[in-house]
Amino acid sequence: LELCLLFPQQIQISNVTCDSFKISWDMDRRGRERITHYFIDLNKKENRKENRFKHKDVPTKLVAKAVPLPMTVRGHWFLSPRTEYTVAAQTAAKQPDGEYSVSQWSEIIEFCTADYSTVHLDQLLQKAEAIAGRMLPFSVFYRNQQREFFCQARCCHCMLPAVKDSSGSRGSPISGKLEGIFFSCNTEFNTGEPPQDSPYGSYRFQIQADILFNQNTNIYFGDFYCMYTSYHYVILVLAPDGSKGDVFCKGRLPALDRSNNPFLTCSKEAEGSPCFRHAQDVILEVIYTEPVDLSLGTVSQIRGHQLMSLSTLNAKKDPSCKICNISVGR
Repeated sequence: LELCLLFPQQIQISNVTCDSFKISWDMDRRGRERITHYFIDLNKKENRKENRFKHKDVPTKLVAKAVPLPMTVRGHWFLSPRTEYTVAAQTAAKQPDGEYSVSQWSEIIEFCTADYSTVHLDQLLQKAEAIAGRMLPFSVFYRNQQREFFCQARCCHCMLPAVKDSSGSRGSPISGKLEGIFFSCNTEFNTGEPPQDSPYGSYRFQIQADILFNQNTNIYFGDFYCMYTSYHYVILVLAPDGSKGDVFCKGRLPALDRSNNPFLTCSKEAEGSPCFRHAQDVILEVIYTEPVDLSLGTVSQIRGHQLMSLSTLNAKKDPSCKICNISVGR
């Protein structure tokens, strides 16, 4: 029966996080005491197929006891961060024979889950710290691109920040929002020098580490992920103190101690000269948030191969990896 029960109206979604939300609606007081349960139907927005259900036939949606609204929905569908969903609700009254009489469905509401909070990023950071390994010295940051990229950059004499792509964790708050320039700093274990191979191009811009990373630079943890391989990537953000990028990162990303963290450090030797170290067992992707003048470094052609399989451009994170995933979505 779909008669007699009042259906939810004016659905409201609030307190949205990366893996939960609160739902409430307006309902006439008359007949409210007869309602024993709520049925909630949630679908990813990209699934356009009609997906209503009858409880006795397909009991796969959330059936909740009628509680005071708003009602918190958390984890029942393992909600993913930054994902668009549609939601609808109906009220139900359980009968003595175990069947339900139900109202008609409410209107369908759309909403989008949020980014990882700093709590979730701290969990991801702890997982990354566990596998970072020992620290190795380095002296330069470098960026590989095709020759055409540097020809265009010479027109304005600098490399300009661009919006970060969607690679890595879906819930990372920097994807599609933070502007910056990607650099690498990993070195080969046997030579202590940058590798001669790159997935991004055969030309390399190289700059002394202290120009980008110094006592006026703040460092933040951005993400930890893998791409269905044994390689794990850590994204770090370098932002000059007080810069636009620094303002973006404050309150969104975990801040690291520039001289004492397991990924990338800048400290001073006994005689006062700067010393830089990077983690050996993860591949670091360093985002510098400001323009970089080409005259501050050098551009040269590398001798190695272009290993396209190692490119992380818009790379999707492996959701099954136990090393780099946390329990609130991927």
